Amino acid sequence: MAGTAENLSPEEQQEGWLAEGKAVVKQQAFLMKRALDNGNLKDALKHSSNLLCELRTGLLSPKNYYELYMMVADEMRHLEQYFYEEWKRGRRMVELYELVQHAGNIVPRLYLLITVGSVYIRSKEAPARDILKDLVEMCRGVQHPMRGLFLRNFLLQCARDKLPDLNSEYGDNVHDSIDFLMHNFAEMNKLWVRMQHQGPVRDRERREKERLDLRILVGTNLVRMSNLEGVDAEAFKALVLPRILEQVINCKDQIAQQYLMECVIQVFPDDFHLRTLDELLEACGQLQSGVDVKGVLVSLMNRLAAFARSDPSAIPAEVDMLGTFREHVARLSAASVGLAGVLELQVGLLNF
Repeated sequence: MAGTAENLSPEEQQEGWLAEGKAVVKQQAFLMKRALDNGNLKDALKHSSNLLCELRTGLLSPKNYYELYMMVADEMRHLEQYFYEEWKRGRRMVELYELVQHAGNIVPRLYLLITVGSVYIRSKEAPARDILKDLVEMCRGVQHPMRGLFLRNFLLQCARDKLPDLNSEYGDNVHDSIDFLMHNFAEMNKLWVRMQHQGPVRDRERREKERLDLRILVGTNLVRMSNLEGVDAEAFKALVLPRILEQVINCKDQIAQQYLMECVIQVFPDDFHLRTLDELLEACGQLQSGVDVKGVLVSLMNRLAAFARSDPSAIPAEVDMLGTFREHVARLSAASVGLAGVLELQVGLLNF
């Protein structure tokens, strides 16, 4: 068998590892659900921990790990529903929250903790702010980049409809949600950047492709932030954008800076960008040399030009878009964006 395994292509190896992982998840999920049907929580937690242990693997590519993760996340919904029914029957969620912390390995322990934490927030036995803060800090226990990214994505998915916000039943202080999402974003970005520096130099191209496959996990934090009703233009300018740009600039990573600048421009409303144009353009001048600054600027120009054409009255009188763009484009040298880039930006300004 060993000789046969050695003759397999990398793709065939991946298929084999994924099939093995999915088989274990399927078997343990069946046993977990049977234990839940019998009201045997001890056995249910044992089997759920076993299926979650499959996410400890370091063998799978991001694409295949994602497939396994989605299968596991789907099974965890059954456990979450059981926890919710237990709460309805009068069980205190703080007891379950403490119980699952006895799971042996850190990866299943944190997935179980997040699953209980989701119901704990719904129960309102403790403020959502405190539970979210506890969970996002506990996730630091997993520092393997891919495992950590997917764990934090699981936290984001479980918390998406439980974030404090205007008119939310889980608290109306949007600052609590901003802090939670910023904390998670910063940690996910660090994990994502760290992927670049793991393994031999010859695998750099493969690592870069894998990182691009995972970029949406990091960007989801910004999407959640843009969906908060309490984040208006003023909050964006004072509380959100400065912290995002600090992370973007300080990570000093070309792939992260390119994607995150594009993400900020795409997910937040155009009127927010109008009020923070100086800050955005200032940050463009501090990006790494390999970043396509010209592309970021052209994207921003096109968005704001389209916004101005569709609703001229929405442009504040004190905002001089063209003048601000001209000032910042003039500071960009041919060395940073290339001579062709400078010329393209100047043409863009003429058409603005």
